[in-house]
Parts: sequence; C-alpha cells; structure tokens
Amino acid sequence: MERVDVIADAAIEVIAAEGMRGLTHRAVDCAAGLPTGSTSYYARTRAALLELTIARIVVLDQAPPRSSGSLAEFIAGYAFEAITAGRTRMLARYEFALEATRRPELRAVYDEGGLQIRHHAAAVLEAAGSTDPARHARVVVDWMEGTIFGALAGTGSLAPPSSESLVASAREILAGIGVE
Repeated sequence: MERVDVIADAAIEVIAAEGMRGLTHRAVDCAAGLPTGSTSYYARTRAALLELTIARIVVLDQAPPRSSGSLAEFIAGYAFEAITAGRTRMLARYEFALEATRRPELRAVYDEGGLQIRHHAAAVLEAAGSTDPARHARVVVDWMEGTIFGALAGTGSLAPPSSESLVASAREILAGIGVE
C-alpha cells in the first residue's frame, strides 16, 4: 500500500472517530503509526489533507461489493458492506458531506465522487433494462444513501437492517422503477 493511502486511511479513521475538528496532521500521524511530520510531507495544508482524504473515500466507494447474485443482491450487498465493514468510511463521508456545504473547494471534489457513483449506477441500470437510467440511478442511489445514513447515524442505528431485509427493499425499489 502506498504511504499516501496509509495516511488517507488514517485520516478517515480520525474523522470517523473525532469529526472534522479532530483532524490534524499530528492525529493522522499517530493513527497511521507514522513519525511526526509524515502527513505534513504529503499534505502540507489542512485543505490538502482534506482533498487527499476525500479522494481516497471516492476510491474506496468504487470497490464493488462481494455479490454474484441478482441486481437486488448486488445493490443490497453494497449497502450492507457500507453499514458493516465500511462503517468508518461512510461516517467520514457524511462528515465530508456536511463540511462540503461550507467549503466550496471540497464541494467540487465531493460532488465528482458522487457523480461517478451515479454514472456507474446508471450504466448498470441501463444494462438491466431501465427506460430512464439517469433518473432511476438517482432513485436507487438516494435510497441507498438514505438507508446507509439511517443505519449509521439515524434512529435506524438502534437496529440496522439485515442483509435479507436490504435485498427485499432493493427488490422493491427495482420493481418500482420497472427493473428486475
């Protein structure tokens, strides 16, 4: 793994645990187990550290879930992975979403990552027979984002959805847009 990825992964951990206020070069060095000053070498400013970290989140968000079943199982697998193994990444991503509302320099980077996910979703839905892939991608991605957020930070965190319930919901969403 590249050192810059180690730093970005540590920054994700720090943000998920401490929020944006906890993100410092020193905190990232400590979380990564690196000598003091290592993070500053790769990201001189806080803005550079934030950009490096959101770029890493985008890369990690692109990793496909482990599913070889139906489209509903694939979608549910992505959501389930985000709620379980990807919990830290998603919490950091939501911190970035809020921070991007106040920092235009982050907004562009954050939005680009979201657009990549939506374009990928549209391509998958088009291949599955969607009559309006861009609109349907918004529906599916918005359902996923809402479900993941609810399970991690909303009242749904009291009883996160099971893999089976996510598959059932994904089937309902797909049936609603005419894709099965």
